[in-house]
Amino acid sequence: MKKVLVTGGGGFVGKAIVKMIVARGDEVLVVGRHRYNEVETLGARCVVGDIRDGDFLINATKGVDAVFHVAALAGIWGSWSDYHSINVIGTENVITACLKNAVPSLIYTSTPSVVFNRTDILSGDESLPYPDTFLCNYAKSKVIAETKVLAANNHSLSTCALRPHLIWGPGDPHLIPRLLKKGLNGELKRVGGGINRVDISYVDNVGHAHLLAEENLATSKSAAGKAYFVSQGEPVNLWDWINDLFQQVGIKPVIKNVPFGVAYSAGALLELVHSLCMKDKEPRMTRFLAEQLAKSHYFSTEAIERDLGYTPIVSTADGMVKLVSWIKENEDTLL
Repeated sequence: MKKVLVTGGGGFVGKAIVKMIVARGDEVLVVGRHRYNEVETLGARCVVGDIRDGDFLINATKGVDAVFHVAALAGIWGSWSDYHSINVIGTENVITACLKNAVPSLIYTSTPSVVFNRTDILSGDESLPYPDTFLCNYAKSKVIAETKVLAANNHSLSTCALRPHLIWGPGDPHLIPRLLKKGLNGELKRVGGGINRVDISYVDNVGHAHLLAEENLATSKSAAGKAYFVSQGEPVNLWDWINDLFQQVGIKPVIKNVPFGVAYSAGALLELVHSLCMKDKEPRMTRFLAEQLAKSHYFSTEAIERDLGYTPIVSTADGMVKLVSWIKENEDTLL
């Protein structure tokens, strides 16, 4: 039996990973700032602490066979000090703890935002470079963290980074509730021409990819020191996908359109206003969000299929059925 530690194991992706590790019969420790009843019910043990506390992580990782570092501060708005302390310093602490305790494997949950370069990305692969400038602190912090994780790969610690795009599925506390709320309130508008295609990633496929990476690092190590994009392997038209979901749950489709230039300029203005007098409140539009809503960004899965043997275990169609069922079962809180 392995002993596995998951930072952020009480979150959306972390919980999916925990479920799969418990199901295969291994011991799971979940690091988070709170106890999580759901993961404890599954059979995992919660270790309460902050990844910004290096000594805490050194104690937590003693005797651990693999670490999944999922915990992060996400979002498109926030101070650099917050993103740096959690995403960069926290990741440095995870690496240090792994090295201190001779943990064999470290799998890091990254993001495709690390290669976002403000242009359309069509079937991009892992050779895409990191950008020189950033429109949000989240992307900047994840680039630094991913770089450190991959650089830490050596003969004693095997590391790998996974970049899942637009994670969705039942239990999603982020993307889907936000879309539903804005759809119900009529606040969504298509940005640009509405023809942009994007990758999406069903949460169980993301968890599956993480476990494949762990298996690889424990055996052939062909993925050691590398990053991989994760998705359904079939990009969707962003606005068609949203409207299909809305139709199935009884929300009016998004039909209004705003030119990309208008949305981008509005985002720049709102960022300025909020940075001056409303720092703690996220703007309704930012330059990064305008780019994400208007541009195509999808990636090749050839590398992860070749090196990890990855194929989605849940199709987009089946995932949508599960998602819609979950939304309808929880319509009192979601709709």
